[in-house]
Amino acid sequence: MKNFQIIRALSSGSAVTNISKDPSAMFIAGGTNLVDLMKKNVVAPEKLVDITALDLKKIEFLTGKVSIGALAKNSQVAEDLSIKEKYPLLALALAAGASQQIRHMATVGGNMLQRTRCSYFYNTDMPCNKRTPKSGCGAIGGSNRMHAIFGASDSCIAVHPSDMCVALAALDAVVFVEGPKGKRQIKFRDFHRLPGNNPEKDNTLESKELITSVEIPSNNFTKNVHYLKVRDRSSYAFALVSVAAGLDIKNNVIYDARLAMGGVAHKPWRLTEVEEFLKGKTVSEDLFKQAANLGMKGARSYGDNEFKLTLGPNAITEALTIAASK
Repeated sequence: MKNFQIIRALSSGSAVTNISKDPSAMFIAGGTNLVDLMKKNVVAPEKLVDITALDLKKIEFLTGKVSIGALAKNSQVAEDLSIKEKYPLLALALAAGASQQIRHMATVGGNMLQRTRCSYFYNTDMPCNKRTPKSGCGAIGGSNRMHAIFGASDSCIAVHPSDMCVALAALDAVVFVEGPKGKRQIKFRDFHRLPGNNPEKDNTLESKELITSVEIPSNNFTKNVHYLKVRDRSSYAFALVSVAAGLDIKNNVIYDARLAMGGVAHKPWRLTEVEEFLKGKTVSEDLFKQAANLGMKGARSYGDNEFKLTLGPNAITEALTIAASK
């Protein structure tokens, strides 16, 4: 690893000021992803701004919403009794992510900013447009079993690895950030990007902006919810395909629905068309199969990941079925 300097920030303002002074500087909190990237020489910042002392760890239940500080640990949020009661889909998704030890270190803000786990991105001897723009995409025509079936481009077919973010996408979260230009809010559906011609840009944060919190509006998805994660082993593995499903059911009729997928795109993949299709309809096995087929519209495989074209609709059907049965 390259030698680097660490500065400990004591306020959001000082964190932004310190990082703005150095083009290569980066924020560090739990470090569960950044340290790995530094060890692999994927990134080599000359300065790290430690933000762990900032007052951004609170979970606050406010009128009509919950505010979760960016430095709240994944385990803290997943195990919070009020989160489990009022936002169970988020708790389920967090509990499905990584290992217990990593959840004790990883933060909410860091989880949102984690980079893809594509093997070409991590291997500096291989071409990767995300790591080195215009160097090529090794996964296209290479080993791509874990890769995208939605929203990919000729520049990149990598997927976003987060489980938490799939739930936040389904729950219409809002991201609060602070930067050199001041404070602003970003709708979660607009926070992450599809690769297009600039796959090196994972999100819509401006230079040197700091995530301070994420807010989730109150909702009726407190009972009929399920987070399904299909992976190669039952612990500490990234999703081949995941589905966050939330249903608001009264007298066997679906009044509202939320549905998002993970492991299939460069960002959490929200299925808004499927949500609208489900509204007002009576729960049935056939309905969920129709919804699953609709959700796969536009999916495309790249060779090794062709199985996702079958796994995807099966996962949607199963997630909706389990959610409806609760």
